[in-house]
Amino acid sequence: MKHMEVVGVRVEMPSNQPIVLLKESDGERYLPIWIGAVEATAIALAQQGVTPARPLTHDLFRNVLDALDATLRTVNITALRDGIFYAELIFSNGVEVSARPSDSIALALRTGAPIYAGEDVIEEAGVPIPDEQEDEVEKFREFLDNITPEDFGRTT
Repeated sequence: MKHMEVVGVRVEMPSNQPIVLLKESDGERYLPIWIGAVEATAIALAQQGVTPARPLTHDLFRNVLDALDATLRTVNITALRDGIFYAELIFSNGVEVSARPSDSIALALRTGAPIYAGEDVIEEAGVPIPDEQEDEVEKFREFLDNITPEDFGRTT
């Protein structure tokens, strides 16, 4: 498993499909995962440090974990089958729960849990971006700095 960092979310045009982009912490490969608009908004809000007036689903899940005195230890993106990514939530009590990567990432951002991806998943779907192309990634980061939840067609 490779440690991954969340670069951010963006909307892929012309399909208007949101993606979350992860990057190897110690490498040059990026992992794009197509996600739903609601999850894209949840991830963007967490990255921007926005706290909604009332808890969204991922905030509620974090609050329930706190109330049960449990923690999310890690998020593992474990597989890619037929174009669908699979993830597992690993909790402090040893329980493992299958989940969508988008929900898992949104929860990890709220709890501070690390995100990992299987080497085989990165090998199959990862995109290497060498240092000389890092300026394109910087442009993407600038885009992320200016994105708002309204860009996904939903407000809090």
